[in-house]
Amino acid sequence: MVVDVSYISKEHSEGIEGERSGVTGILAVQGAFAEHAAMLDRLGAPWKLLRAADDFDASIDRVILPGGESTTQGKLLRSTGLFDPIAAHIAAGKPTFGTCAGMILLASALEQDDTVYFGALDATVRRNAYGRQLGSFMTTEDLDTYTPVDGLHSEDDPSGVIADMPMVFIRGPLVASVGDDARIMAVVDGDVVALQQGRILATAFHPEVTDDTRVHEYFLGL
Repeated sequence: MVVDVSYISKEHSEGIEGERSGVTGILAVQGAFAEHAAMLDRLGAPWKLLRAADDFDASIDRVILPGGESTTQGKLLRSTGLFDPIAAHIAAGKPTFGTCAGMILLASALEQDDTVYFGALDATVRRNAYGRQLGSFMTTEDLDTYTPVDGLHSEDDPSGVIADMPMVFIRGPLVASVGDDARIMAVVDGDVVALQQGRILATAFHPEVTDDTRVHEYFLGL
């Protein structure tokens, strides 16, 4: 999906003024936040960028942690004051979606790295598992060992499985091990690349850079 250049200057979706709830806050300290904003616009879902603690107001019901550089994002989360309100949001069981670096920020542990950010996702994640940016790739994985759920509509918690849809990896991580509290949603060549734990959704790939809206639709339904 090609993002319109107008998103460079947008801070929120149109008509958001006065919204008291139902807004998705997109972490925008670094990384691919504009692509998530464009995807939410396609779905008619209100959003605003989170650049400082004051941006996180009572209207925020959902949070997206985008791809980018997780170490930089982790530092900026602290310096902007956004870490604590997002951590409280996650602890309250509210919907949170992490892509690529966002998965790293959510993980309870990182392989060969003692750093823990939000520590909310019961999994150990391996950084940059798919190599440098030149090694980025796209695949469409057909899961033989899981039953796909049409459109990823949630009937219980969780029930979705990602299959037959494009997955774009850009220096993506993978899940080295999965704890008892998390469920696998996607596997590529035997590697776990998407998880759900309650109302937390995390993918090693970037659904926001494709034209397929189903993962975001699923997140908005959590």
